[in-house]
Amino acid sequence: MRALLSVWDKTGLLDFARGLESLEYELVASGGTARALAEAGIAHLDVAEVTGFPEMLDGRVKTLHPRIHGGILANRSEPTHLAALRAHDIAAIDLVVCNLYPFTSDPSIELIDVGGPTMVRAAAKNHHHVGVVTSPNQYGVVLEELRESGELSDATRHDLARAAFAHTAAYDAEIVTWMDRGGAIGPAPEARDEVVPVTLHLTLERADIVRYGENPHQIGARYRVAGTSPWWDAVVKHAGTALSYLNLFDADAAWRLVHELADDAPGLKAVAIIKHANASGAALADSLHDAFAKALEADPQSAFGGIVAVGGELDNELATLIAAGPQADVIIASSITDEAVATLVARRKATRLLSAPSPEPLGRSIRTFGNTALVQNADELLVPVSEWRCVTDVQPTSEQLRDLALAWRVCARTTSNAIVLARHGVAVGIGAGQQSRVVAAGIATTKAGDKAVGSAASSDAFFPFADGLDELTSAGVTSVVQPGGSVRDQEVIDAANAAGIVMMLTGERHFRH
Repeated sequence: MRALLSVWDKTGLLDFARGLESLEYELVASGGTARALAEAGIAHLDVAEVTGFPEMLDGRVKTLHPRIHGGILANRSEPTHLAALRAHDIAAIDLVVCNLYPFTSDPSIELIDVGGPTMVRAAAKNHHHVGVVTSPNQYGVVLEELRESGELSDATRHDLARAAFAHTAAYDAEIVTWMDRGGAIGPAPEARDEVVPVTLHLTLERADIVRYGENPHQIGARYRVAGTSPWWDAVVKHAGTALSYLNLFDADAAWRLVHELADDAPGLKAVAIIKHANASGAALADSLHDAFAKALEADPQSAFGGIVAVGGELDNELATLIAAGPQADVIIASSITDEAVATLVARRKATRLLSAPSPEPLGRSIRTFGNTALVQNADELLVPVSEWRCVTDVQPTSEQLRDLALAWRVCARTTSNAIVLARHGVAVGIGAGQQSRVVAAGIATTKAGDKAVGSAASSDAFFPFADGLDELTSAGVTSVVQPGGSVRDQEVIDAANAAGIVMMLTGERHFRH
């Protein structure tokens, strides 16, 4: 039995090679892999000894030779193939161990691997007879099966081949992405083409099977872009049933909102309660205990079955408060104490209790429907509060600006048409996902009730008519922030002045669908 080893990532290589050696495999190695084996005293043949031809072109040509690829590609069930091997004195290769240059670490012409993908694809094509190992994570499984059975099963070789083709596909996608960005000699792309290149090549690898999709009759899974480690990979589930598609979707929205709120207000603690990707309540306070109490008070009815996101450690005091409130489907925090876990599990065993790191930036957004995809960069709040423009006679107070900033942030993360009311650091009324902005305003003021008086309001897009603003001012709203840009802006501004309120324009719309 012969194994060909040529790896960039040498994690676990020596132990794996010794394992193969103990199973009486003859080892063949090239380049840095051969040097690593030699330094460890592991017997092997250098590729040059097999091919009778030295490495050349600074290592660009090592394994590209019939004595290597004939040994990999020979169909052992085809007599003419076996005869060709005998005629040319080529030994069959039964196992190819190869992973590729880390192109994304330092994209360059020299890190475009040629021999590696060729060996991997050749072995994967001939997987009826050859095993192909492309990750150190596979070493243990392969050795265990070889020790138990003396060979790899058809199923294992099939799975290894599938992983190998995925490995080379992801690698080629990285190279194309680099070329789209100009590569080594190409012109720098336009800013637009950085987000929406001519072709988009993504390799997604399944990270988790979720409990079900949006509904129990749907199958669902979480994928990650190959080669990345999204924040979800580091989430720890302390208790509760398996996560579903919507649990992940809503928890992601909640966790990102909490971090954005905290970033907007350094020194304050943030809590958000999310239902169907929209906040039912969000608050900033000096303590997480107070922030949760205020966020819950905003809309306790909608909080039932929602996601509670805690921007810090969830201790037993806060857990006791949460346990006394409406049932939560998911509770996510930076960390959770053992006492808090025990308290929450005693309240409801099914609630998923998650601790998580900070989320990475969203980056490119991709939505698919059928065979079509919509691609855009992430929606960021680009215009700071300091650059907002006051267009009314009444100027905002510092407290109004703080509440307007909170309302604006929550509104940007709420399904359109959206209106959000905030008062004293709490989102007290949220109208989400309405076809009419007037209706969204009515829902927000109704939910806020008496808390609408003296509140600050945000609209994710301009008011096309003054009727939406009138809905807010009649409920007692005293300041409003909106993008502006309507042909009737002056009519709306005049209505704001007539009501004696503050109106700020951002010049930046935040539709969310």
